Amino acid sequence: MQGFVIGLDVGTSGVRAVAVDGAGTILGSGAAQLPATRVEGARREQSPEDWWNGCRTALDELSKVLDLAGTRAIAVDATSGTILPVDNHNRPLALARMYDDADTGELAAKIKSLAPRESAAHGATSPVARALGWVNLPRLHCIIHQADWINGCLGATNWQTDENNALKTGYDPMARTWPAWLKEFGLAPGLLPEVVPVGTPIGEVSGQAGIALGIPAGIPIIAGTTDGCANFLASGAARPGDASTALGSTLVLKVMCDRPIFAPELGIYSHRLGDHWLAGGASNCGGKTLLQFFDQNQLAQLEAKMNPEKATGLDFYPLPSVGERFPVADAKLSPRLTPRPADDAQFLQGIYEALARIEQQGYARLHELGGPALLSVRHGGGGARSATWMKLREASLGVELTPTWSEEAAAGAARLAWRGLGHELPLA
Repeated sequence: MQGFVIGLDVGTSGVRAVAVDGAGTILGSGAAQLPATRVEGARREQSPEDWWNGCRTALDELSKVLDLAGTRAIAVDATSGTILPVDNHNRPLALARMYDDADTGELAAKIKSLAPRESAAHGATSPVARALGWVNLPRLHCIIHQADWINGCLGATNWQTDENNALKTGYDPMARTWPAWLKEFGLAPGLLPEVVPVGTPIGEVSGQAGIALGIPAGIPIIAGTTDGCANFLASGAARPGDASTALGSTLVLKVMCDRPIFAPELGIYSHRLGDHWLAGGASNCGGKTLLQFFDQNQLAQLEAKMNPEKATGLDFYPLPSVGERFPVADAKLSPRLTPRPADDAQFLQGIYEALARIEQQGYARLHELGGPALLSVRHGGGGARSATWMKLREASLGVELTPTWSEEAAAGAARLAWRGLGHELPLA
């Protein structure tokens, strides 16, 4: 396939742009930092204009290594659950409220009384709860997601969102509609965007956006996804049974399925990805615990002193604080990190062994709930730097550990951009 596409990843702290050709080769990338989130109590807000400026900077950086005139399409992923109100010209009517904004008072209880158990709209950080405060704004035309607003800046004019970004705003992915309970809650259907499958063409880059970003006007804008789903797509997973683990602050497991899994008590819900579903869960254990004891330099130094062939025998459950959500839901579960050996390398290996057990238990739980048997597992996040952790995982999971295609969520968005052009990248 001639030319390349661009994926834009709009996160909390920065924007990444990645160019990918039709063979799946990553041709270059650009990045930009975003101003810090404005924090006041439980409220978390950002200026949408900062996101657009970040897109311009990231694409300007990309243009230093690649002539953007060869761009054939563009797709955006962004943080799941970040929303903002706009007028009919896509102008923000308030600061955007972020995915982790929990300033919602008693509204979570009201949602619980209306929404089905399996809805992803539950919880104190529900976008549905945040959106309710805007319904009476003068000139309000639509309440949209972070990715939707960037698409509007690019030139999309039909007020559309993708099925993944819509999920936490109450969208029913089984019926493929905004459910009736949202109207009863106070959100009229006309205040929310039309929902389309990921990878759907939703407009063309406008002349104004093309000039601002240095990309060709008229190229297709493709409906993207959330940052979490984009990270999964960037792993290269393609078949039911392909999974991806990310060891970041927490341990996040995702597996492609041929049917959805909903277990809200474990934090499990499912996104639509083409003809398949993406189900997953996240343990509170992860890098946050490691960094309570070691910095990055210490982790690297201790790596050479560990022996994954010889088990420590330590029975740890390395939570950073009280409470676990997956693979077990226990709000009172306490961290278990004793007895601590005098040898730091042995202590660290004991934590890695525990993380490997939790990963295995997590995938087993997803299988028990109707997910497929594992065929392969890819890995993202900083944990891939530990050879010990990787060896322990391989022994625990008993399946092939497949190299990740890219650790850039923007590459996952680019994969959808190619899909919108009718081309599937040869990654499997």
